[in-house]
Amino acid sequence: MPTPPPAPLRPQISVVMVVYMTGPALAASVDHVLAESLVDEFIIVDNGSPPDVAAWLRELGKAEPRVRLIQGQGNVGFARGANLGAAAAHGAGLVFLNPDAFIQPGCIAELAAAAIGRPAPCVVGGRVLNEDGSEQRGGRRGEVTPLTTLLTFSQLSLASQGLRRFEIHREGEPVPTGPVPMPTISGACFYMRALDFKLLRGFDEGFFLHVEDIDLCWRARQAGGAVVFQPRATAVHLGSTSRKHPLAIEWHKGRGLVRYFLKQADSAGRYAFALALSPLILAAAVARPALRTVRPRR
Repeated sequence: MPTPPPAPLRPQISVVMVVYMTGPALAASVDHVLAESLVDEFIIVDNGSPPDVAAWLRELGKAEPRVRLIQGQGNVGFARGANLGAAAAHGAGLVFLNPDAFIQPGCIAELAAAAIGRPAPCVVGGRVLNEDGSEQRGGRRGEVTPLTTLLTFSQLSLASQGLRRFEIHREGEPVPTGPVPMPTISGACFYMRALDFKLLRGFDEGFFLHVEDIDLCWRARQAGGAVVFQPRATAVHLGSTSRKHPLAIEWHKGRGLVRYFLKQADSAGRYAFALALSPLILAAAVARPALRTVRPRR
């Protein structure tokens, strides 16, 4: 009786990417993932692409054995889409990557290495770069609170010396030589052990677009885990490539922040404070596109 072939090895790294009206950056992002030999499985969750892009993704799924395509669910939001991708993944490690982010050589290996020995649940974020090689705003941040959010959105935390202690963005600080604890990392490129992601029950699907990464980091820390910034894992993130109007994107971000602060409030007083600031947070969020024309992105 012939010996049966050995069972296929379980993939070790699964990359999960949620796609929605991304634009031309998508093809380059996909190429960077497929060029990485450590990627055993690449799950693309298509929340809604133009017909030509959707057809291209289907052809890619047929031609590339590592690609698994999830389509047909409509635009269910980033959090739910990412959860669908993670549920379909077989890898022991998950890398969540934006469709307009280009992982650089060695990125995945460095992300996974930084999680070794860390308490569960562990989130490891990479160093997110602009196209010119400068560090992008939001890749490493302190504690996100209603007050720090308002001061950051209004740019008062940078305009006033007395308010600089409320500035949570740390891209202007020296780059660490190795992995360091960080309250909040960027959802554009990060790693989690699959078991840790399940331990947290994935992303909170109450967030439609934006802030789900902030919430995930907070919940990991609340559960006794670790959030880590790994400067040696780099990805170039274009940002603002979506064909959706910037005001709609910022509205979702503002709504997400309001929901996060209300969810985070652990007393009646803090809940009332977050509720009172909600209109200001929403207004500041939708005003951000106009503010960017006054003060260029760092």
